[in-house]
Amino acid sequence: MTVRLDETDRKILLQLQQDAAQSLDDIARKVGSSKTPVWNRIRKMKEAGIIGAQVAQLDAEALGFDACFFVLIRTSEHEADWQAAFLKALKDRPEVQEAHRLAGDIDYILKVRVRNARAYDAFYQALISEVKVHNVTALLSMEEIKSTSALPL
Repeated sequence: MTVRLDETDRKILLQLQQDAAQSLDDIARKVGSSKTPVWNRIRKMKEAGIIGAQVAQLDAEALGFDACFFVLIRTSEHEADWQAAFLKALKDRPEVQEAHRLAGDIDYILKVRVRNARAYDAFYQALISEVKVHNVTALLSMEEIKSTSALPL
């Protein structure tokens, strides 16, 4: 479903992407509107599915999750039962922050956040004990250069 957004909607979304915890008064002032119309627009965008869950963004390294791995997975299995088991295994593991099915030589890429290499190995061993994969390549991120969930509105 496509929803038409006007300039004020975009300004509100930009503000929410920067800090969703700011008050309605602050958002209204920054977008040049008043509180009630801003609240109504936000409510409509939530109902339309444009705005999802509003969560706190935590600092992984400050919490001891120092290792970020990008895991490339190739599989020779493509049956529905295997896919269901694989998706369940990913959803059951909080270490998996993102999972994408890809076009090309690699079937899946995962973003896995763990405390260290030993924790990654435990994750890897658990995953391959549940689902058969043809090849797994783990790439350790040496430095996060940019990370954002903000869309270019």
